[in-house]
Amino acid sequence: QVQLVESGGGSVQAGGSLKLACVASGDIFTRYYMAWFRQAPGKEREGVAAIDTAGLTTYTYAVQGRFTISRDDASDTLYLEMNSLKPEDTGAYYCAAGNHALYGPLQSENYKFWGQGTQVTVS
Repeated sequence: QVQLVESGGGSVQAGGSLKLACVASGDIFTRYYMAWFRQAPGKEREGVAAIDTAGLTTYTYAVQGRFTISRDDASDTLYLEMNSLKPEDTGAYYCAAGNHALYGPLQSENYKFWGQGTQVTVS
């Protein structure tokens, strides 16, 4: 069982930056594939970025070159650095943990544990 707590959301102007963090507890962090998902009002949840246990990263096309996912296994923390933010990046951002990526790294079916979310608003 893994508990995930996100932080770092907020309101920024277009072109600005934010860095999200997700602290994990309850199990060995290094065992887990980790990812960030987001959900905009009226839209389905989508995978934004994922990182596997070896540090290999995957990004959805819309954020490539602007977002960077990373993990600090020493502090059990997942990060998402977001630069050049656009209004279409607005949404609730969720951290997720899973034991595999059999469905593809950005597919929610892989992830068993989820945080409560942190809101990002870009205007």
